[in-house]
Amino acid sequence: MVKTTLDPALLKPLDEPSLDRMGYERPRALLDATDEDLASLLDLVNRPVVSARQFDKAQLVQLCRVAARYETKRQNVSQPLTGRILVSAFYEPSTRTRLSFESAWHRLGGDMMSITDPSSTGIAKGESLFDVGEMLNAYGDLVVLRDSHESHVYEMMKALRIPIVNAGNGLDEHPTQAMADIYALLKWQPELAMSAPGCRVHIGVIGVPARMRTVRSLLIMLAQFAAGIAKVTVITDADAPFSEGQLAELLAAGLKVEVTDALDAVLPELDAVYINAIAWTGEGKGYEELGVRYRLSADSPLKPDAIVLHPLARGAELDVSLDDTPHNWYFAQARGAVFIRMALLSAILKTFS
Repeated sequence: MVKTTLDPALLKPLDEPSLDRMGYERPRALLDATDEDLASLLDLVNRPVVSARQFDKAQLVQLCRVAARYETKRQNVSQPLTGRILVSAFYEPSTRTRLSFESAWHRLGGDMMSITDPSSTGIAKGESLFDVGEMLNAYGDLVVLRDSHESHVYEMMKALRIPIVNAGNGLDEHPTQAMADIYALLKWQPELAMSAPGCRVHIGVIGVPARMRTVRSLLIMLAQFAAGIAKVTVITDADAPFSEGQLAELLAAGLKVEVTDALDAVLPELDAVYINAIAWTGEGKGYEELGVRYRLSADSPLKPDAIVLHPLARGAELDVSLDDTPHNWYFAQARGAVFIRMALLSAILKTFS
């Protein structure tokens, strides 16, 4: 039997995370800097959410305001979803997305049914997604679906009479992750939410927009805040980092985008750095690592006040030496995902107040 040494320090009472580090205090700053106008969220009521393109700036700002209210008043949140049932269908591995959606639903008082293995469903026997969707109409009030096939969320929508939320569909999109990213950015720089922003930030995105759904959806949403963004620099060693029409769409929306393969050369200029190195390649193929030569650590030439974001889970690209530095906003980013998903679910089911 192996004996372990127990550190008494680990047994002390646990406190809430310190509000003066990693952005935990910032929900209040966002609330103070913006005005509430929930009318824009009425367009989301009883609607499916499948793409970042569905949202305009006003809706994103108001969703982030609702999230900030939930985050600053966690103990006083009512439970408007009591009696409502979520179908949490994750046909692809997930930790943060699945648990944050389920946490959000539970915090709002709802119940749920979870599916984490398609082989345990009628799909394994050849049942069509249309028929699955038809059955879910009777069993739940909202579906959250993650699937490695880009088309499956759209196929299921044809039968659904309840809302569905895309929690990641193959290489295509991950709109609610982008919302969590935007929420983190607005807490960091609330001026981005204003009509006439007082800041012009330079954002770096380390990744491959053509093959990373998180990056694709983030760039689409960043375009809504182009007035406050000096430029977005995409750092990649991919020969073709954008899919057909992707860059043109961003430029047409007013986002200034440049591309480089020299990370350390551009890092000292960046106010915020978003890094990802993992892309889902589809059923039976697993994940692939992209841009593995790009790594961030406490020794990287970051601006002193730059923040680092990562959708997680991380690998060697994001060194743990950054965890205890002011650059670490990725844990607060993951934490905020619960509250932005609470805000979105509240809007879809019209339970916000």
